[in-house]
Amino acid sequence: MKLWRKPFDIADKSPEPVKVHIDIDRCKGCGYCAEFCPRGVLKMTDELSPKGYDMVKVVDESQCLGCGLCEAMCPEFGIYVTKENKEARKVQATHAR
Repeated sequence: MKLWRKPFDIADKSPEPVKVHIDIDRCKGCGYCAEFCPRGVLKMTDELSPKGYDMVKVVDESQCLGCGLCEAMCPEFGIYVTKENKEARKVQATHAR
């Protein structure tokens, strides 16, 4: 059962570069983050965490809006989103050459 409706302007939103972090030690596999993600960035898997819970994985991080809804819905604080710094990426690209 889908509990979340997608915003009408979701196609108009251009995602900023973000990084989705999942703390597998905190994740209990409830699936709220995957259920409420408006872009379907997260997906439940059959893999088990070290504690024996189902795990969530990031399917397509480039589609993440950085809205933080997954963070807000997680009862265990097992997921968070950080915005990527464009300047830091430029520096990393320069050093990689």
